[in-house]
Amino acid sequence: MLLQLSVRNLAIIRDVQLEFGLGLTALTGETGAGKSILIDALGLVLGARASSDLVRTGASRAWVEAVFELGSLGNRSAVSAALAEHGIEIEDDQLILAREIHANGRSLARINGQAVPASVLGVIGSALVDIHGQSDHLSLLKVERQLELLDRYAGLLAVREELARVVREFRSVRRTVERLRAEERERAHRIDLLRYQIQEIDAARLRPGEEEELANERLRLQNAERLATLAGEVLALLEGDDGGPLDNLRRASVRLEELGRLDPTQHELAQQLRDALYSLQDVVRSVRTYAAEIEADPERLAAIEDRLDLIRRLKRKYGESIEAVLEYAARARRELDALETSSERIEEMEARARELAEEVVARATELSRRRREAARTLELEMSRAMQALRLGQGSFAVAFAELRMSAEPESVAEACSETGLDRIEFLIAPNPGQDPRPLARIASGGEMARLMLALKSILSEVDETPTLVFDEVDVGIGSRSAHVVGERLWRLARSHQVIVISHLPQIAAFADRHYKITKHVVDGATETQVHSLDERARLEELAVMLDGVPVTPESLANARAMLERVEQRKAELAAVESSARSGGSSVIGR
Repeated sequence: MLLQLSVRNLAIIRDVQLEFGLGLTALTGETGAGKSILIDALGLVLGARASSDLVRTGASRAWVEAVFELGSLGNRSAVSAALAEHGIEIEDDQLILAREIHANGRSLARINGQAVPASVLGVIGSALVDIHGQSDHLSLLKVERQLELLDRYAGLLAVREELARVVREFRSVRRTVERLRAEERERAHRIDLLRYQIQEIDAARLRPGEEEELANERLRLQNAERLATLAGEVLALLEGDDGGPLDNLRRASVRLEELGRLDPTQHELAQQLRDALYSLQDVVRSVRTYAAEIEADPERLAAIEDRLDLIRRLKRKYGESIEAVLEYAARARRELDALETSSERIEEMEARARELAEEVVARATELSRRRREAARTLELEMSRAMQALRLGQGSFAVAFAELRMSAEPESVAEACSETGLDRIEFLIAPNPGQDPRPLARIASGGEMARLMLALKSILSEVDETPTLVFDEVDVGIGSRSAHVVGERLWRLARSHQVIVISHLPQIAAFADRHYKITKHVVDGATETQVHSLDERARLEELAVMLDGVPVTPESLANARAMLERVEQRKAELAAVESSARSGGSSVIGR
């Protein structure tokens, strides 16, 4: 329930604060005084689009705040879950929604003081308030809106969403099957290519590091003669015909060891020379072995060249190194496995599509059956409401279009939309004996407004939104029908908090709380002011609404008589409701 609305520097509003409570609240005043601006302000904290044009001239920013009490909120768990996603907790059963609009175009939204995206205000606001604007009744002309209203009345929105989920999955699976089928020829070409590439790489029997080994071996073979010459020269220099340096080192080592025995201080030096001798002898042996192995091998050189050429060709195709080529082969095998099993996947997906199609048909058929049952009940309730709202002795009907479809489940599922198989349209017959016809061809603007009010009041029994706002619901309604519209709004306010902007005293007289909206020039600037009316001020306002200014004794008497009739009617309606709750029967139509 909305407890308080505070508005600063919005359009022609400088600083206004309204207190709200249970029941019906009426906002009245001259055209242009700012009544609808207050509703626009409420819309801003409910997530409506903001514009810097709304900022009052000369102000740097506009600010709106709405305080809600959530104690009786029917869908509180959903609201709490949405708030929890942004780390917001409900404290003391109250929620404060705020919106700042800066003159530079920047907008800031807050919930309980915490900044949130404006879209979050929309999500939370839709659960708290339902605003019926001056032209909302035009939405009744749209068949998709009519279907939504029927589903809301029947409590089928959750059922419809489940159907929509299955329909989306069915369409996704069908698209996947169609894509796989369309890609089948391309897939066959790809399989052939992958098989050739894998076979080519496997046939090469590549080893990591092989290319470097071959390059080194090729280098040795290409320089075999020179390598043999160099090795021979090394051996000649170390050994020579007369023993060479190596023999001299052996004799020196013997002498130095004898020296060490005679002078222990030189023992370490003798060991160093002995170690050097061993190392040099190892070098000689290694060079001799190397020289013995060196030989020119043209056939081996040719084989190495061929192998390196093969490696180069594979690298040009598949990667910059042997490791990259082998990784390409591994990826190709994985892709090939996936492609080769795609036929099985098509069969699986087609089987899944058949299952989903059967589920779509079953859910859509059940949804249609329940819609038709609800439509018959809605027709009776709307026909009674139309008569109560002085819409004649006609009737209301919900027409279902007959769709001709194949008996095949998949064909039916393909024709099914996310809202089901039904195409409906609201029809009315203004007078007995006339055939029902579409609203757009029958109803006037005032009739459309009253039809929307009838639907709202009927839907309110299944609507969990606690606060309903009607912005000039009396557009196109004459004084003859105003009393029954006011009564309907008051009865609606027995289960919801209702706020109505009205120009008709017969409607305002039913209000439990009455605000008068006026416009004044203060310090050269126009601003809206809001006045909470006591009993005397309310009587004068109703008199002005009845007969204009100046207020006369006659207009005051008429206003007082009207209030007395309204209070008497309220008492009658309350007695009937009390009797109905205790088991009695109502004699007053809905």
